[in-house]
Amino acid sequence: MKKVAIIGAGISGLFIANLFKNNSNYEIKIFEKNNLINLDEGYGIQLSVNSVRLLNKIDFHKFQNDKKFNPDKIIFYSNKSQEKFCDLYISDFNSHDCKYTTLKRSDLVSFLKDKIQDLIKTNHSISKVDQQNEKIHLTFENNETFECDYLIISDGVFSKSKNLISNNNTKPRYNNTLAIRGMIPNSSNIIDKKNISLFFGSDFHHVIYPLNPDGDLNFIAIMKYKLSDEELKNYSLFNDNAFIKKVLKNIPQESKKFFDEIKQLKIFPVFVTDHFFEIKKNNIYSIGDAFFAFPPSFAQGASQSIEGAHELFKKIDSNTENSFFEERVKKIKMVNKRSKINQFIFHLSNPLTIFLRNIFLKKLVKNKKFLENYLGKIYR
Repeated sequence: MKKVAIIGAGISGLFIANLFKNNSNYEIKIFEKNNLINLDEGYGIQLSVNSVRLLNKIDFHKFQNDKKFNPDKIIFYSNKSQEKFCDLYISDFNSHDCKYTTLKRSDLVSFLKDKIQDLIKTNHSISKVDQQNEKIHLTFENNETFECDYLIISDGVFSKSKNLISNNNTKPRYNNTLAIRGMIPNSSNIIDKKNISLFFGSDFHHVIYPLNPDGDLNFIAIMKYKLSDEELKNYSLFNDNAFIKKVLKNIPQESKKFFDEIKQLKIFPVFVTDHFFEIKKNNIYSIGDAFFAFPPSFAQGASQSIEGAHELFKKIDSNTENSFFEERVKKIKMVNKRSKINQFIFHLSNPLTIFLRNIFLKKLVKNKKFLENYLGKIYR
């Protein structure tokens, strides 16, 4: 029986642990640096059909219907005029049992965690990774050690594990954007509660989408915002009320009506990865944001974490894991490119380019060949 150590109890780590658990050839253990897995925050995520199909392998199709939603389309709005100018039917990519899904991240994490609760060790922050022959030796800050045959790194964009292996040569870059997140309660009547609403603006866009049939809504905005090196080092800055007020002053006037409705508002700096780092040591792999972090403007963060985890599991189980890195890089390059294109298009400010963009989008959302190439290659 092979021993598998997973560093990080996020979506990718928990999902791959579920896959290994169903295979008697492996003994797994998840190590999480925090003292608990936070299930309090109700911020949303979007799951395209590529990830729902994979989640169904661990019974996601049985997940409570009152805790998820299947939007039919994305409605595009001009932030300035607040007028709708076209629809994109994401349901065209659905199958009978795999549908584009929105839900709270905490609910998905809870679903994944409940199946493997006994395999998670909290308060375990990695401090050293050694490899001798085919065995990998892990040392944690609490002086505990663990020996394994495979090490899977899934501890996020600021992966400590990957930094230990790379000698701190894999630091992410601030993307000059802030993410503003929050919840809009079901009592609000300011927006469509059945679909995803995407508002384009100058150096700013925001998305509102349903989280459940009750009408609770997730709010996420991406704003261009420069931060100094000192500000980026100040981890408490993003909880500072004065800083939050300063940021919110930059919100376009047309969007401020939404902010009166938002609960649990938080601001996060967006970090991305510039280069792919291939781990040369045997039987050590990274997945999720630890593998590569791209801008959030294509809503593929969770889906690619799930997809990458499934790919790695299949490769390890079939003893073909040497091809994992190259194949994952190919897919992530596609997602990263589309994420950058989306953010650029969403944030246009010149009236002429905005006018032309809107004309082209009205045509493109009806062009099946384009949609199959731009979305289908990712969603499937």
